[in-house]
Amino acid sequence: MNNGDVRIVSLIPSATEILATLGLTNAIVGRSHECDYPPEIQNLPICTEARLNSNAPSSEIHNEVNNLLQSALSIYQVRTDILEQLQPTHILTQDQCDVCAVSLAEVEKAVAKLTRSSPQIISLQPNLLQDVWQDIERVANTFGVDSVKILENLEARVKICQQKIQGLSLTELPTVACIEWTEPLMVAANWIPELVNLAGGQSLFCVTGQPSPKLHWENLLVTNPDIIIFMPCGFDLNRTRQEVQLFAQNPEWQQLHAAKTSRVYITDGNAYFNRPGPRLVDSLEILAEILHPEIFDYGYKGKGWEVL
Repeated sequence: MNNGDVRIVSLIPSATEILATLGLTNAIVGRSHECDYPPEIQNLPICTEARLNSNAPSSEIHNEVNNLLQSALSIYQVRTDILEQLQPTHILTQDQCDVCAVSLAEVEKAVAKLTRSSPQIISLQPNLLQDVWQDIERVANTFGVDSVKILENLEARVKICQQKIQGLSLTELPTVACIEWTEPLMVAANWIPELVNLAGGQSLFCVTGQPSPKLHWENLLVTNPDIIIFMPCGFDLNRTRQEVQLFAQNPEWQQLHAAKTSRVYITDGNAYFNRPGPRLVDSLEILAEILHPEIFDYGYKGKGWEVL
């Protein structure tokens, strides 16, 4: 395929990162309002907008999301006028989570209205690390580029983590709760339990490859994890710190083992953990640093994560 004829609109941050990793940045002509990495895509036209205020408190965002979904409205809408101008040949979107990005149905509806182009829609639906590798391969194949070296490199980094924790006994693998939302309390699932286990932890409260479940305070107290890691969906380090400081005002917070032993951590969930793209390997390395500082030091502290 001649990449000069390719005009890609990416409607999800992870897809934008996959395209960039594959050397296709120059073929991207439009992006979603949330695509912010790599920095060189930030000046591209924005093709989506949110129907809610992402600066509101967690509980308000949650209620607004539910109201929109119940009224059969997507949380995000596609700017059909911008798509019409851009005349894309391909649109990358997702069918994994209606809360994270524009829904596939919404994209199909927008594309049906276009008169000047009929782009091919590529929808990603990752739930596990293996799915992300397959997505990278699929995108590479669609545009006729080679993904072998990229995937070998990502998988080699995963193997290094696995090898370094091989000698640890079960008692040296801490129990870990990864929190994806604070109000209501929700646990990060899908690929996150897999990453925790690969980094030398024991993931709690959720099932690998399944959607994120709600968590009751009582369960958190009774299970009393060794480590609590906050990675709220769509929040950077500063926003996460604000949320967790509010959350930690709960009178029962100080009873938690992780709070007493200063093993509560905040992360940049928006850049790393919430995005099923190449930086999930960075996310794994961040978890390895948090769980086993005696073994790992990749230098993410202060950028990707901090102690609360």
